[in-house]
Amino acid sequence: MPFKIKVLFMDIAQILGWIATILFSIMLIPQIIKTIKTKDTSGVSLLLFIVYLIANIFALIYALMIYQSPLILKYSIAIVTAVFYIILFLIYFKSQNKKK
Repeated sequence: MPFKIKVLFMDIAQILGWIATILFSIMLIPQIIKTIKTKDTSGVSLLLFIVYLIANIFALIYALMIYQSPLILKYSIAIVTAVFYIILFLIYFKSQNKKK
């Protein structure tokens, strides 16, 4: 493959990697906003967020081992948003059970 074409594909791969990083990083934000607005966690699985958190911790370790900046950023943001949502879930879940 000629050098120019190879460089172009590498640039496209980097762009796609960063787009995926951004989208994966913000994917929990709509759920966080909805939960804050409604103060309702009844339709959300806490187990999903716990598994998501654990998976991202392992993935971050992997990304650190292979020195991949987009992945390190993505998994770090995912861990922060997952922890934030789990805390939010527990706060609203507790307050929902007190009302019953």
